Amino acid sequence: MQGLLKHIATLGPIGYIPFAPGTFGTLTAFFCILAFPLSFQEHLIFFVAVAMLGSFAATSAERAFAQKDSSKIIIDEFAGFYMATLCLPHRLPLLIATFILFRLFDILKPLMIRKLEKTLSYGIGVMADDILAGIYANMVVQVYLQVTVR
Repeated sequence: MQGLLKHIATLGPIGYIPFAPGTFGTLTAFFCILAFPLSFQEHLIFFVAVAMLGSFAATSAERAFAQKDSSKIIIDEFAGFYMATLCLPHRLPLLIATFILFRLFDILKPLMIRKLEKTLSYGIGVMADDILAGIYANMVVQVYLQVTVR
C-alpha cells in the first residue's frame, strides 16, 4: 500500500524528473483538464477526491523519502491547479494565464501560503499551501474576467 501511495504522491515517474518537478506536476493537471473536460460538479468532486487522497499519499511519501515535503511529491501541484481552474472557462489563453499565476503563487508563497506550509504538518501541510496558491490564482483570474466582461 505504501508503494501505491508513493506512486500517487509522485504522479508516477513525473515526480522523479530532476528539474522543476512541481512545474511538470502542474503541466500534468493542465493537460488532464484539456483532455478530460469536466462539469463544475465533476471538477469539484475530482478536486476533493485528489486533495483527500493526496494528503494520505503525501504523508506516506514523506515517510518513504524520509524528507518533509520532498520535491518528488507533486500531487499537491496537481490538486492546486485543479483548484486554480475551478469555475473557470476552459479556454487555452485563460488556462495558460492561470498556470503562470498558480506557479508564481506556489513558488513565491505570498499572503500566508508560506505560513500555512510551515504550520500544518504531514500531507495536509504539503497539500494546503498549493491549494491556497490555487485559490489565489483563481481569484485573480475571476477578478480579471469580471473586469473585462463589463
